[in-house]
Amino acid sequence: MDDTETLRIADLARETGLSKDTLRWYEAEGLIPAVPRDGAGRRVYDERSVRMVELLVKLRRTGMPVKAMREFVRLVAEGAVSHGQRMTLLTEHREEVLVRLREMLADLDAIEAKIAHYRSLIDDGLDCEGAPVDEATARLQRRLSMEEDDNE
Repeated sequence: MDDTETLRIADLARETGLSKDTLRWYEAEGLIPAVPRDGAGRRVYDERSVRMVELLVKLRRTGMPVKAMREFVRLVAEGAVSHGQRMTLLTEHREEVLVRLREMLADLDAIEAKIAHYRSLIDDGLDCEGAPVDEATARLQRRLSMEEDDNE
């Protein structure tokens, strides 16, 4: 998209994965500054608006509260004088994201360990208490385990 191109709301919704209603809500909440309209009254998003929406999607997806997003947009409207404040807001958000990411990675490690535990039980033909399972159960577990491997 170049500086002269504009998008209608349906196009922006498709590009960002947001619904048209969400885009309208973002505008009503002041998250998307003054979206101009064409002669027929339809919203037309310029390059700057599109970039802002794309950033807002990322901020929201990473858990930034709408209140903080609104503050960021307010700071953007202030211009260059607010660069430092914007950087501070984004730096604080980044730290929160990194904390959640570390927590999720630890949770993922626990899930991986549990998967490895069950794979070991299946490979060894054991139940959860470590006792051998009957042959029919062992065959079924191996078959289901192979199907799961094929899906990965």
